[in-house]
Amino acid sequence: MTDPQVALVMLGAFIFIILLGFPIAFTLMAMGVGFGYYAYFDPNRMWRAYHRAVESGADTWTLFETWIGGFFNNQIFDLFINQTFSVMANDVLTAVPLFLFMGYIVERANIVDRLFSTLAIAARHVPGSMAVAALITCALFATATGIVGAVVTLMGLLAFPAMLRARYDTSFASGVICAGGTLGILIPPSIMLIVYAATSSVSIVRLYAGALFPGFILAGLYLVYVIGRSWLQPRIAPKAEIEEGSMPTGKLIVLLLTSFFPLAFLIVAVLGAILGGWATPSEAASIGALGGIVLALAYRALTWQRLRESVYLTVRTTAMVCWLFVGSWTFSSVFSYLGGEQVITDFVTGLDIHPLTFLILAQVIIFLLGWPLEWSEIIIIFVPIFLPLLPHFGIDPLFFGILVALNLQTSFLTPPMAMSAYYLKGIAPPYVQLVQIFKGCMPFLAMVFIAMAIVYIFPDVVYWLPSKFYGQ
Repeated sequence: MTDPQVALVMLGAFIFIILLGFPIAFTLMAMGVGFGYYAYFDPNRMWRAYHRAVESGADTWTLFETWIGGFFNNQIFDLFINQTFSVMANDVLTAVPLFLFMGYIVERANIVDRLFSTLAIAARHVPGSMAVAALITCALFATATGIVGAVVTLMGLLAFPAMLRARYDTSFASGVICAGGTLGILIPPSIMLIVYAATSSVSIVRLYAGALFPGFILAGLYLVYVIGRSWLQPRIAPKAEIEEGSMPTGKLIVLLLTSFFPLAFLIVAVLGAILGGWATPSEAASIGALGGIVLALAYRALTWQRLRESVYLTVRTTAMVCWLFVGSWTFSSVFSYLGGEQVITDFVTGLDIHPLTFLILAQVIIFLLGWPLEWSEIIIIFVPIFLPLLPHFGIDPLFFGILVALNLQTSFLTPPMAMSAYYLKGIAPPYVQLVQIFKGCMPFLAMVFIAMAIVYIFPDVVYWLPSKFYGQ
């Protein structure tokens, strides 16, 4: 069996093992070291050291130590150590734990509860006001935390019961929570874009600038659908009691100033510092983390227990991302050394397909991978397979990354493995069926595809802001 064939066996075995449910990071590391040992093994060097020991008259124990030392004298172990150090010393990834901490501290400070209540009152004259408030809250909170499960779960406990009590259609309300919870993958400051930047070597600042308008377009499409359908079918989103009353304008302004604007200002300040070039992503993330603590203190919601939980969850999630990077880079290095990357490149370029066909094919594969895998695993493990092919088809990695970020919204909304639906089902009332949640996700899934089409047809949506501020 040739080395390229071994590489393909390595890739197939990895896919099979992760489908069995083994931890992905440790599977990557184990297979990278295992197949890497084969790739870098040099038996002649081991036996030369052994024969030199024999010729020098070494005793049996020394001969055994020489043979064992030669057996483990393999470059894969040096590669594994170097990859681990490179990941831990990556300046781009420093922003990940800081943004995570900002999100977790905001989540545990009960800020989202105030935000949803205030927005529901402020939008009381808009059709489907509670759904609109839930979407805007989801967008803000998802942007702050970037963790889909946390957003869907918290909003499922907070906004979903409120909408059901207001006699909202179950499927409609479910779709709002599930779709809104995924927006943090795309809208900056997105952790997913940080990970993509570290993987593809694309500037995170340009990625943030390029993702801003597509993120607003997708959120806008969601809002247009919610308001439009609520207007056309009032029975799916009847007016709640809070909408039927009135509130003095002064009191509403006070509520907005104390709930909506502090969190919005924090997010805008962090994003503005990055896009304006005033701070690196890591520096801006540290400002965001400090701002989250200040908000929690201002709302008198910062306790030792909540702070400890936020730190623990931040460390756990960051460790997962970093070990995924270590495993992925070790795996991909061995895969490339064996010739697997070249086999895939030669196969795809030999098909003589149009760039649009390649782009669609890549997005379909990522769409399907979104069923069994999380976005972090797709970005760290599989997207690097496509990156070497982009120059051949004349596709900008920046543009490709924004399409991937849009596409990953679908992985959380598409049955039968729509993780957003399962997150919501886990905390929803027992009478809410999974099929109803799936049904509610379908219109929002269509909005994602429309947004992807808009981005492809009008690429300036991605390029205008980066080129305006940072040049071509």
